[in-house]
Amino acid sequence: MMAQSEDSAQSKLVQFLGEDSNTPKPHQPTQNPFPNRKPIKHLLIGSAKAVTSTIHYLQVVGYAGVGEWSPLLPTDKPDEVMSILIRQILMQ
Repeated sequence: MMAQSEDSAQSKLVQFLGEDSNTPKPHQPTQNPFPNRKPIKHLLIGSAKAVTSTIHYLQVVGYAGVGEWSPLLPTDKPDEVMSILIRQILMQ
């Protein structure tokens, strides 16, 4: 009876999640989609106006789109926020 309820629970889980063989298993290492690239993180910290203005300026000059930056996050200082952009740069 216990095995039957376990099978039923497993069956319901498969129905809910689907049987997608492309879904990575928890213990499988994921491959780097950019093998010759390394991440670099840009961090902006300042007033909301200064950070937002800089993000918009970097879009105008063609460096990074506004949507590539994280939302503004508060820091431990009053009236200060931060935003981060992670880029993949080509390593030679």
